[in-house]
Amino acid sequence: MSDSVGRIIVGDACVAEGADWLALREPRFAAALEATGPLPLRRRPDGFAQLLSAIVSQQVSVASARAIWARLEGAGMTSAAAVAGATDDELKALGLSRQKVAYAQALASAGIDFDGLRGMPTDEVVKTLVSVKGIGVWTAEIYAMFSLGRADVFAPGDLALQEGARLLFDLGERPKERALRQMAEAWSPWRSVAARALWAYYHVCKQREGIA
Repeated sequence: MSDSVGRIIVGDACVAEGADWLALREPRFAAALEATGPLPLRRRPDGFAQLLSAIVSQQVSVASARAIWARLEGAGMTSAAAVAGATDDELKALGLSRQKVAYAQALASAGIDFDGLRGMPTDEVVKTLVSVKGIGVWTAEIYAMFSLGRADVFAPGDLALQEGARLLFDLGERPKERALRQMAEAWSPWRSVAARALWAYYHVCKQREGIA
């Protein structure tokens, strides 16, 4: 793998290696990992369907997103060619809002070289994806993290990561996106594993407090 891409997380051993590195560098991560136990791999497929699924999931409940996705799958509407060939009414009938129909069609017509993304530097991956209407920085960073397996990408716009950082580092308030991005620079080259640790720690803390 080229230096421009960096480490790729391919299995649990990679996550464990990153966790060990973080624990040695930052005692608070060591404490978090004691509370969370081994961190999950969370690898996902890459490609058009994964990004379409992310669009479907925007601003709806998990249950609603799953139901709409099941209808799209049942209708064979999870490929770029199928979506590009569908009418607005056909996509709306499967549960997509007017706005999401536009986003899905924009993605289908964007001509993204998904195989090519695998060899791009992460900043170029994000730049390519956010050029598509309906895909923001958070979605692009999550795609790089879990679909491409990048070891050194972070998603500081994620509210759960912000809250996890507040809890772990005993901050007075939840750090904003820019501040958390700066904090995360110290966790390079394992920022994706730091994200997994913060998510896991956030969930442990919320379970202790009895908050869903």
